[in-house]
Amino acid sequence: MKKIIVIGCPGAGKSTFARKLSAKTGLPLYYLDMIWHLPDRTTLSREEFATRLEEIAAGNEWIIDGNYLHTMPLRLKHCDTVFFFDLPVGICLAGAEARIGHDRVDMPWTEDAMDEEFRQWIIDFPTQQRPVILKLLSEYRNSLNTIVFHSREEADAFIDSI
Repeated sequence: MKKIIVIGCPGAGKSTFARKLSAKTGLPLYYLDMIWHLPDRTTLSREEFATRLEEIAAGNEWIIDGNYLHTMPLRLKHCDTVFFFDLPVGICLAGAEARIGHDRVDMPWTEDAMDEEFRQWIIDFPTQQRPVILKLLSEYRNSLNTIVFHSREEADAFIDSI
C-alpha cells in the first residue's frame, strides 16, 4: 500500500478518508481538485493536468484523492491500492451540502452555494460514473488491491485497523 487512489462520488467522504490515511501512513497526499482547479475558479488545460498527474504517478509513494475519469486509467496503471467509496446518493448529497461555506484543504476556494449542475452530477453518479468506474476496476482487478466502502463507518473502521 504505497500508491493509493481514493475514488467515489463527491460528498462520500473521500478527502476526509484520504487525510486520515495519509496521517496514519505518512504517504504524501494529492487532491485532484487542487491540481485541476485554480483559485480564480478556472482550470488547467487537460494536457497540463495530465502532465502534473503523470509526474505524481511516477513517484514511489502517494495517495491521490479524486475521480476525474479521463485520468483514471493512468492512475490505475500506476497504483497498487484503490479505495472506492460506493455510498448512497443521499449520503453524498448531504456530505456535499455540509461542506458549503467551509474552507477546505482539498479545494482552492470556499463554495458559497451548491451548484445545480454539480448537484445533478452527484444524483447521476450511480448511473453515469459508477458503471464506468466498476468496468475500469474490473479491468485492473488482477493487479490491484481494491477495497470498497459502503458506509463512512466502514472507512473509519479501516483507518482504526491500521
